[in-house]
Amino acid sequence: MKQISSAANPRYKALRKLAQSSNERRKTGLSVLDGVHLVAAYRAHAGLPRSIAVSRSGLANPEVRALLEAMQGVETVALGDALFAGLSSVATPTGIVAVVETPRPRPAAQGMDACVMLEDLQDPGNLGSILRSCAAAGVTHVLLSKGSVHAWSPRVLRAGMGAHFMLSIHEETDLVAAARDFPGTLLATRTRAPRTVFDTELSGKVGFMFGNEGAGLSAALLAAAHSVVSIPMPGRTESLNVAAAAAVCLFERVRQRRQ
Repeated sequence: MKQISSAANPRYKALRKLAQSSNERRKTGLSVLDGVHLVAAYRAHAGLPRSIAVSRSGLANPEVRALLEAMQGVETVALGDALFAGLSSVATPTGIVAVVETPRPRPAAQGMDACVMLEDLQDPGNLGSILRSCAAAGVTHVLLSKGSVHAWSPRVLRAGMGAHFMLSIHEETDLVAAARDFPGTLLATRTRAPRTVFDTELSGKVGFMFGNEGAGLSAALLAAAHSVVSIPMPGRTESLNVAAAAAVCLFERVRQRRQ
């Protein structure tokens, strides 16, 4: 295992630039996975990373050591804790980061039995939470408009907690065209719509559409919906966070399919 002890080391400088710069990640086609959980999820569902960096404290962590043992042959460098802190975006690093090739945006798949369409979603935490809910609910296709936050940014990856590697994520999608081709029922949510998601048949082929945190769905995509439904809210709040609304809809489908 190579040791790096200086911030002037060219290898370290390149790694830090990759960790800190979205432009660098786009230019190189690489992403940085920060933490034991993300690296382990990538190994379990996608394969081996291109390279690994560990801190000296991380080497004392049994989970990190087990991961390194399972990924023998992957180029690995060891860093002092202070140097490693320059790579990690979390307050308490677990001591391991991995560099992986960023999956290229794919066109929407044909013949999907269920999907989530996200139009111009901007908050990385919202997107990561929705991806995590999709993976948990067994809805494996997620379609993102061109104006949405990049699915493979560090904050989205962190919020997704490994869900990325269990899903087919289709970025830069023409959602109106995808809606036109979808073989099932498309649902949009809107506050105070007379029909609720709990009164809607969800056990068949269904696509859920969610819009921008402030503006909601565009008129064009809303017009493509077969039904507009609400989520009953007996409390005094006016609306739900988009990630919470998505989770309610996804798991109502799970409940119906279990019956």
